[in-house]
Amino acid sequence: MNKIILFELNEVPFRVIDYFCQINPHSTLARLMPSLHQYESYSEDVSSLSPWKTWPTVHRGVIDGKHFLHDFGQDLTEVDKVYPPLWKILTQNGIKSGVFGSLHTYPLPEPLENYTFYFPDTFAAGSECFPDMLSTFQAFNLEMARESARNVSRRVPWKSAMNVIAKSPDLGLKVSTYGKVGKHLISEWSDGWKKTHRRTYQVVLAFDIFMKQLRSTKPAFVTFFTNHIASSMHRYWAACFPKDYDEFEFPDDWVNTYSKEIDFVMKKFDAMFKALIKFVDRNPEYVLWISSSMGQEATIAKPLETQLYIKDRDKFMSQLGVEKSHWEAKPSMLPRYNCFVSEAKAKIFRDNLRSLLVDGAPVEWAEAKKCFFVVKLGHENLYEKSQSVWMGGREISFDSMGLENTPIEDKSNTTAYHIPSGVLLIYNPKSAKLPKKERSRPQVSTLEIAPTILKNYAVPVPDYMKTPVPIG
Repeated sequence: MNKIILFELNEVPFRVIDYFCQINPHSTLARLMPSLHQYESYSEDVSSLSPWKTWPTVHRGVIDGKHFLHDFGQDLTEVDKVYPPLWKILTQNGIKSGVFGSLHTYPLPEPLENYTFYFPDTFAAGSECFPDMLSTFQAFNLEMARESARNVSRRVPWKSAMNVIAKSPDLGLKVSTYGKVGKHLISEWSDGWKKTHRRTYQVVLAFDIFMKQLRSTKPAFVTFFTNHIASSMHRYWAACFPKDYDEFEFPDDWVNTYSKEIDFVMKKFDAMFKALIKFVDRNPEYVLWISSSMGQEATIAKPLETQLYIKDRDKFMSQLGVEKSHWEAKPSMLPRYNCFVSEAKAKIFRDNLRSLLVDGAPVEWAEAKKCFFVVKLGHENLYEKSQSVWMGGREISFDSMGLENTPIEDKSNTTAYHIPSGVLLIYNPKSAKLPKKERSRPQVSTLEIAPTILKNYAVPVPDYMKTPVPIG
């Protein structure tokens, strides 16, 4: 049996891996690529691809058409009984596990027996972690993430930040990391656009904490999730790979400003990779798996001036016929808005959503489960058009509806988006020193990851999962 570190490098395709290695031949990743087992993963999910669908597919070994986890904030009770995630299956079989930031991991599981640590995702509804000490950082992490959902805020939640600083030694935060964060904050004064890097430094801080838990508790199975590269690829793929587009509308100064952003975030990953390789080499009972669940590729290269967001959710819900006491906001990723609506108000909410028009077209919405609603806005560049919506045959201004055309500071559109093809890289210290040979990249379904991991631990593979495959 190998102990497995599952590093969840969200949405990164081989295009970006190979690009980074080519321009950084002395990086740890470039040097070790010939030693890695390399697979092109592919997602078999049947609906539109998104990480909150593709990761539970990896974790649970069934497609989205079975687990039905399509949005954050969904109740996990029933799906965990029928298609539990890897860590639940492993811990129930006595395998010590640690979870850090993987999607759909809130609330804390019960019982916590056989978990060495448990740190829910950044869309958690609360800051509870195990051990409780980690909650200090999660409270700060959640505040920062929600302050910078689209445009990155320069505000720092100092109360929660000071709590983190006070507990830095126990959390595992390094002085050198604080030095890098401080240097970055200083750079923002001369180059204001660099505040976009705050998303990445949140992950850098989190990784310190993860490594402290990994080193001190050494679970047999552990996960770590990061979205910092996926976020940058969505925004700045066009700056890095301008030749991928038939039509390119961004000006040269935008390209010059953001052309090295993907390289920047990949360098932060390379530092994490280096730390994990060092750990695995010192603890050769471990094998490092790096999975992306899917990938990205170029879409459009057109500047985004504004997007339509909800500025006042109370106003918005009230106009849709639901008073404050009858709805509850749930975490989501802009421009999506998730909420529970009481059964007493669900019908009027549905009826009003059906009649809601923005820019002459119906608003996208879905009822993921009974009374759990998902509304998608984000309409682009409406600032020169009508500043109102139509609902039930009447016109309502954006302001009265609680809506706002929010200016997008970096003008970045979704210049890259999801594709089924991703990566699976495996570093096994027992085979890494063997003579180098040319690596092919055979395909592996993301549905084959969970059963293969279970087999590694001699844990029975559920009948609903695919047959394990010889990986690594």
